[in-house]
Amino acid sequence: MKKVEFYSADWCPFCLRAKALLKSRGIEFEEINVDRVPGFREQLVEMTGRMTIPQIIIDGTPVGGYDDIAALDRAGELLPLVQD
Repeated sequence: MKKVEFYSADWCPFCLRAKALLKSRGIEFEEINVDRVPGFREQLVEMTGRMTIPQIIIDGTPVGGYDDIAALDRAGELLPLVQD
């Protein structure tokens, strides 16, 4: 499985939904809480072009937030995207 990075915050309801979706599909991920790393939001914008969370990066490629991965899942494209 490809490396999945998950940028989140404790207070974020969309982060909880995205985590639940990834877990329900058996997709392992590394979670990085942006509120616990000073100045990390600025880095997130540089990495993804977005300041909103969650942000999911698969194998170095930003794929977006919850709405984006939910759309990929509905289209049957999420699992193939994370598989080697």
